[in-house]
Amino acid sequence: MGVMRGLRFVALAAGTLGGVYGAAYGLLTGQARRAERIIGPPVAPPHLADGVYLPDGSGPVPPAEEDGALRFAMFGDSMAAGLGVDGPDQLPAVVLARGLAEEADRPVRLDTYAVVGAATRDLPAQVEQALLNPPQVAVIIVGANDVTTLTTVPDAVDGLERVIRTLMDAGCGVVVGTCPDLGVIRPIAQPLKSIARTWSLLLARAQRKMVARIGAIPVPLADLLAPEFLARPRDFFSSDQFHPSSIGYDAAVSVLLPALCTVAGVWTGGPLPRLPVRSAVAESRRPTAKFIARLNLRFGRPVRELAQ
Repeated sequence: MGVMRGLRFVALAAGTLGGVYGAAYGLLTGQARRAERIIGPPVAPPHLADGVYLPDGSGPVPPAEEDGALRFAMFGDSMAAGLGVDGPDQLPAVVLARGLAEEADRPVRLDTYAVVGAATRDLPAQVEQALLNPPQVAVIIVGANDVTTLTTVPDAVDGLERVIRTLMDAGCGVVVGTCPDLGVIRPIAQPLKSIARTWSLLLARAQRKMVARIGAIPVPLADLLAPEFLARPRDFFSSDQFHPSSIGYDAAVSVLLPALCTVAGVWTGGPLPRLPVRSAVAESRRPTAKFIARLNLRFGRPVRELAQ
């Protein structure tokens, strides 16, 4: 299911709750269809540039240079896959691999398992494939498609925890880029924007708490990047107005790389990025959060984090 088609599903689900939202479901589904028309389907699959990257920034190089390479895997959805960049050198996984190689002063072997449209429930298949040659460090970016497929927050978080523990049990250090703020996407109009935004922020908050609790490193993408995407949408979004541009991906890499180098044991750049004063945690306490809790209860288990 495409992300925008999924938002139409969210809009339709809102109508099943009755009352004001039931009366407004036509408006919501109309907004989802309009956003889908503006964004359209991907014009091409994401680039792929797996291979070995050297500390001098070169790569990918022949497999003969792989001896002693640090194995780095990229898991997740279209953002992890880098959909929206103009060339392979701009892929977030490639930029991360080059940065990690420079910081570690050793070659880095990049393997990308991320798939466009993937949700948390798709991660086990990606990880199973990766464990044939287990990575030493990994980045996971996931969450947007959990929102648009109406995966409840507890179910999405439980599934992510199982995947992280599988990787950690295999000796892999894990960084998680938590769910981005879907409210920054301009083609999505109100009130559908508020629904998508609040659900994504609630999921990001729950992901972050779980990831930190089990010993991996969460990177709160919504907290750290949403202000820039809102301030400079023409620069930070690709032509589809949904996926990041190379500038947007560079911003994501700038907050993911310190965490990745930290789990690899090679970070020397000082403290990890700090959260802004106004975070997604505060935003997720808006009244719309109660409606998202009702949707979660309608389609699965309650969002217990709302009561904390």
